[in-house]
Amino acid sequence: MWLLVAFIAVPMIEIALFIQVGGYIGVLSTLLIVLITAIVGSYLVRNQGLRELGNLQRSFSEMRDPTEPLANGAMILFAGALLLTPGFFTDIVGLSLLVPSVRRAAFVWMRSKVKVKSFSMGEHPQPKPDDRVVDADFKDVTPDKQPTHGNSGWTRH
Repeated sequence: MWLLVAFIAVPMIEIALFIQVGGYIGVLSTLLIVLITAIVGSYLVRNQGLRELGNLQRSFSEMRDPTEPLANGAMILFAGALLLTPGFFTDIVGLSLLVPSVRRAAFVWMRSKVKVKSFSMGEHPQPKPDDRVVDADFKDVTPDKQPTHGNSGWTRH
């Protein structure tokens, strides 16, 4: 239900803001601001996204919990989508998601809403002292299948 409200409310807010800002500073200035925020936003999203990708790779290589870098990456991706969407409201929300302290607060809030039952970094069982490795060759001794019926005329031989 809240998604439907968002799909209705956000465009209405954007239209109202376009009318207000466009009436105050003019149409060309309004469009220029929207274009500049899209360009600057894509630059910021690219830089922060690459930085967060490095953090994610580091967390995997150091066997740490990758939850926060993954969440940050998702929020940066969402910020990029909002910044490329024309409008002032979406630009404000998108730019705010590019601020690390805002992302951290959003992550803490989301983490309080989600309960993780278990997390594993792919631990492999250690071999027991009495386990033995056997190196061997094999030969398939399964007998070939013999047909159970003759040619039906529908198949080629």
